Amino acid sequence: MTQRMDDKFAALKSEGRPALVTYFMGGDPDFDTSMQVMKALPEAGADIIELGMPFSDPMADGPSIQAAGLRSLKAGQTLHKTLQMAAEFRKSDDTTPIVLMGYYNPIYSYGVDKFVSDALKAGIDGMIIVDLPSEMDEELCLPAVKAGLNFIRLATPTTDGKRLPRVLENASGFVYYVSMNGITGSAIPDTTLVGKAVQNIKEHTNLPICVGFGVKTPEQAKAIAATADGVVVGTAIVNAVASAFDDSGARIGDPVASVSKLVSELAASLR
Repeated sequence: MTQRMDDKFAALKSEGRPALVTYFMGGDPDFDTSMQVMKALPEAGADIIELGMPFSDPMADGPSIQAAGLRSLKAGQTLHKTLQMAAEFRKSDDTTPIVLMGYYNPIYSYGVDKFVSDALKAGIDGMIIVDLPSEMDEELCLPAVKAGLNFIRLATPTTDGKRLPRVLENASGFVYYVSMNGITGSAIPDTTLVGKAVQNIKEHTNLPICVGFGVKTPEQAKAIAATADGVVVGTAIVNAVASAFDDSGARIGDPVASVSKLVSELAASLR
């Protein structure tokens, strides 16, 4: 496996704090702005970056991330350009882990072997592919893991004790616990239930557990961090980018400053 992910969690453990995992959509609202946002994330306090791969039919995503994906595609973002962003980022940062997040279709079209090879060259550390269940591990999970990329699994409130071992079978990097049923950014997670679920998953794996879907404020992040090894924030960051543009797409603010302010507040709440 690429070493960055393990090194990051080991460093966080010695600091005694959880990871702040930040998601943004690659290419939203355009390549250059998105690149600036990516570089600003670690400076503002992000520990791990989830780089969104835009897709035209994002079934698991709420309205904000769907809109971000469409803006990105409209601006000409491709999977090749998303990998290019990672490669560009690596020129100035070789320690922050980068996880690609999205759907299998663009990867299938790109070609699995080529994708795995190009992702490694670009400095990617892992991937979260939301529409590939463990029954389809031979499609992408096994080739990725064999090449040294982490394959991060999603566990949900409906993942029961019988299903969980199957979900975790080829998982590495960390486990992403989806804190509620539904789409991204749709509701506020119940932190008591999240704590119980995290403890349950920990009985089946030694991997760190990061919790996401619905975490928007420093207060929510802090509450979840009491039991989890990491907190994932996505929709709030995507909204911070979007808030810098009006309905016609004209720029009315600074997306990088908006994201940096939010991420630094979230990071402070976890330290």
